[in-house]
Amino acid sequence: MNKLLCECGHENPEGTTLCQKCGSPLSAEEKSKKIADMRYEGTAIRSKTYNKSIIDKIWNFFSSVKVGITLIIINLIAASIGTILPQEFYISVATDAEKEKYYSDVYGWFGEIYYALGLSDLYSSLWFQLLVLMLGVSIIIASIDRGIPLHKSLKNQRVKRHTNFMKRQRIIGEGKPTETPEQTLQLVEQSLKKLNYNVRREDDAILAERGRFSRYGAYVNHVGLIVFLIGVMLHLVPGMYVDESMWLREGETRAVPGMDGYFLKNDKFILETYDNVPQGEQIKQGVNVVAKNFQTDVTLYKQQENSVPGQAENLEEVKQYGIQVNHPLKHEGYAFYQMDFRLNEIKAMVFDLINKETEESLGQLSIDLTNPQEVYTLENGAQVELMGFYPDFSGFKEGVPQTATQTPNNPAFIFKMITPETPEGETSFVAIQQTLEPEGDNIYKMKFSNVETRHMSGLTIRYDRTIPILIVGGIIFMIGVAIGSYWNHRRIWIEQLADGTIRLAAHTNKNWFSMKKDLDALTKHAHLPQYVDQQEIENNEHVETEKDGKTL
Repeated sequence: MNKLLCECGHENPEGTTLCQKCGSPLSAEEKSKKIADMRYEGTAIRSKTYNKSIIDKIWNFFSSVKVGITLIIINLIAASIGTILPQEFYISVATDAEKEKYYSDVYGWFGEIYYALGLSDLYSSLWFQLLVLMLGVSIIIASIDRGIPLHKSLKNQRVKRHTNFMKRQRIIGEGKPTETPEQTLQLVEQSLKKLNYNVRREDDAILAERGRFSRYGAYVNHVGLIVFLIGVMLHLVPGMYVDESMWLREGETRAVPGMDGYFLKNDKFILETYDNVPQGEQIKQGVNVVAKNFQTDVTLYKQQENSVPGQAENLEEVKQYGIQVNHPLKHEGYAFYQMDFRLNEIKAMVFDLINKETEESLGQLSIDLTNPQEVYTLENGAQVELMGFYPDFSGFKEGVPQTATQTPNNPAFIFKMITPETPEGETSFVAIQQTLEPEGDNIYKMKFSNVETRHMSGLTIRYDRTIPILIVGGIIFMIGVAIGSYWNHRRIWIEQLADGTIRLAAHTNKNWFSMKKDLDALTKHAHLPQYVDQQEIENNEHVETEKDGKTL
């Protein structure tokens, strides 16, 4: 690393613009300025110094404020796109086919594209997480790039400063004190301590400082953001975040997705409505009844130790609970929310095997739609083979029946009917209000008799171990905002020259009005020469020049 030698003899790292010892300007650009750039105390910043290797270029890219702001904007736009349509975890469907159909049915072509591009599950998508990761990397590198040199500079700042440093501060003053020149520094030190400054004295020079910690507000802010982003990204780590949904029919017991070793049974679904007479907005919206309560009475079970995953035998009851809206079942950090319900879902369909001509029945069979059998044997020796079952029949594709979902919304069957008259069997396709006989007219047919129904509950399972991390990140972020917003870093340098002249300089990162109030009090108490604001003078001269130009 090259060194920059100051006229005071101190060696500074390459890239330093103000000498770390005396504050004298080192670069030609810095020397050309009337007021010193005190943003980073003139220290060497890596991104401004090195640009040779690929690591330097990556470092410089992510340390750029423009890149950081651009990444923030891109993240905000991407996150906004995810709010155009509901995300998948807000809709009450379970399978991918159901989700695709939902977006297509509800939002048309826009929903199809939205789902096809993966925007329906945006916040869990890899590309969105990469954007968040890039933003996190940018914040970390930018903080290290600027924060560490700034901290070193503030920690090692000297009391005595070069004349060029003093005269290139925004506020300066020089002259002989009006009274008591022999006690001036004592009066200055006394006054500054009353104003709650930390005062350091070295021979005839004084450095008074207050509110240095405010310079770290932005970096505390960055730490909070990084912690928050880590919490967001931990959603992808198994075991840290669960957001699953499940449909549970009355009487059904199923393994809980995302909660290994636990099963949930739907004991009963309850829907209660108000006995009201529709009126006003209720009539306009076509709402006949208003729900008072929908509730799922459940029993939570746990597997025995050393059980095979998914084994639903010898379950141990954990608790019974009535899940209502806003009253979830909670256990070991998991919460089960009542999100949706479906009434009168088809549980079983009952058919008669009859002779088409005589209407004589050869027997009746009941098909459990959640657990259909392959063969049904009737009392008189006839058999019915279930060759195909399509719970949600959606039509034919190249002559093959299709199902949109596994939910029995529109059941269809392919039966093979074997009777004493037809030992080879007859094939029939049976759907609601539709019967096809692909091998020609059959002698027998399956005649629908009745249906059994039951209710079904839509539950959401949530488990989030990242919430404490997100809260901590948010608190740190707000502390950083408060530090950076409500405090400021003030410094006053005063030195007494050999002839008794007092030289004064001051700087603050913001709130110059309060800075001047302190200087006024100090000037009055210690009888110091009047200070001037160089930037204010420069601005006034600029205004006067503009006026003269207009006049001319």
